[in-house]
Amino acid sequence: MQTREDRIRSILTDRFAPSLIKITDDSSKHAHHAGARAEGQTHYSVLLVSVAFAGVNRVARSRAVHEALEAELASGLHALALSLRTPEEQAKLAG
Repeated sequence: MQTREDRIRSILTDRFAPSLIKITDDSSKHAHHAGARAEGQTHYSVLLVSVAFAGVNRVARSRAVHEALEAELASGLHALALSLRTPEEQAKLAG
């Protein structure tokens, strides 16, 4: 059975063909917060680096990721902390 992290990775890889993707399950840090579930898999941080974000502003990038993950959000994914960058933006940060 796939975990939510596996599904997120698959969906985002298919949609954005990233050069880098890092997904962290932060659910344990949010225990007892709104939307948290005892079994976890509700809160994630995602670093996604893709040429698909070239020329796309931050809000549109976030909307595209939320749209791609619509089914996950409807089935218990509560929160996403997103870092969405082009390869050039990532290279500058890695500098």
